[in-house]
Amino acid sequence: MRFEGEKATDIRIAYIGGGSKGWAWGLMSDLAAEPKLSGTVKLYDIDYQAAANNAAIGNRLNGREDVSARWTYEAAGSLQAALTGADFVIISILPGTFAEMESDVHLPEEYGIYQTVGDTVGPGGLMRALRTIPMYVEIAEGIERFAPDAWVINFTNPMTLCVRTLYEVFPKIKAIGCCHEVFGTQNLLVDMLKDLKGLEGIARRDIQVNVLGINHFTWIDQASCRGMDLIPLYREFAEKYGEIGFEREPGRWAESPFRSANRIHFDLFKRYHVIAAAGDRHLAEFMPGTWYLKDPETIRSWKIGITPVSLRVQKGENLLRRSERLTNGEEEFPLKKTGEDTVSILKALVGLESLVTNVNMPNAGQIGGIPAGAVVETNASFRADSVRPVQAGELSPDIHALVLRHVMNQETVLRAALTRDKRLALAAFLNDPLVTIAPGEAEALFHRMLNHTRAYLPGWEL
Repeated sequence: MRFEGEKATDIRIAYIGGGSKGWAWGLMSDLAAEPKLSGTVKLYDIDYQAAANNAAIGNRLNGREDVSARWTYEAAGSLQAALTGADFVIISILPGTFAEMESDVHLPEEYGIYQTVGDTVGPGGLMRALRTIPMYVEIAEGIERFAPDAWVINFTNPMTLCVRTLYEVFPKIKAIGCCHEVFGTQNLLVDMLKDLKGLEGIARRDIQVNVLGINHFTWIDQASCRGMDLIPLYREFAEKYGEIGFEREPGRWAESPFRSANRIHFDLFKRYHVIAAAGDRHLAEFMPGTWYLKDPETIRSWKIGITPVSLRVQKGENLLRRSERLTNGEEEFPLKKTGEDTVSILKALVGLESLVTNVNMPNAGQIGGIPAGAVVETNASFRADSVRPVQAGELSPDIHALVLRHVMNQETVLRAALTRDKRLALAAFLNDPLVTIAPGEAEALFHRMLNHTRAYLPGWEL
């Protein structure tokens, strides 16, 4: 990496999961719009052709007048080739295939257990973690060997256990996990100010929040905008829309299972007097299964939906066809900012600016009452080659009890994956709040799901 005035050039990024047709394309678009950064992105993927296609798509951007920075994209044939010499490592992978995801999400439905996402907690989140952790062991070992000084940015779910594994394997790693769920809640607060106060022109970054919790189960106990305390205002907002829900575009939740009407946001605030800071689809899965996910009728009453894996399969097929068109030059790649903080994080870490945003890192005291080393989500301050978690305080006792249960369960899942201990994995499965069925039924479901993901469990005795 070199500096030319206020520009950082020759930055070297290793992108693991470089065949992605979502996060990788978003990164390309954001990098193309940032004039202060340039360099090389090495794309590594188990599907080499997908990475090669993305390299062609990215390199085609360099000849366009609407591009502000020049980046060279290269498909890497091995993890070593991607990591060697990297300043930054970005990880965004799909752990397994849609076949495993089908089991994760829909097999529990046969037992009356429903999941809206199935990638973080619940039966689906646990199985996804068991097959993801061995992959992250390999990635962490590669980073330690070939890029020990690189900053690592993870986007893969389950976020907490991905980051936790990186530090477990390589304790000196410089890794953070980034998630945009808090951004959605900040945008909801922007909408609140417009709805209740008629305030226009407020952006997400104008909303200052104190974030504490774990990924997809984060909470905001302080929120302000231009000196205005937003917690009392949110109480009014929750009362106004608690029953009917609130959306920028009313009714969209019924059209897409990726959307919600924020009714769970409002219900949790009324119960705990703190703002829940993830999307309703994720929040529901951390609570007891009888609350929001008891059955399909209950789920719809909260104005959320189950994301069927068949929809993800269809979306993947559409993206594959689009990738072919983009690769062949039949379709022009659209430049559109994603709203993610990735480029801002890169600029801060190379020393071009400072930044405060929410990240996932091991607890070093930023949240009280949570075991040291467990990965938590709080704000952090970014400077040149430095990320310092912001002291967030403690969760209220009632919320702390909810969060700590998941923290300890995720630690159990980590141990089970690292030691290939089926007994430990079952214990974590039985302890999940969504698993409300009898132990015998739960054990039968566990073994069926484990069998579906056995191809990704090397060394297990199944």
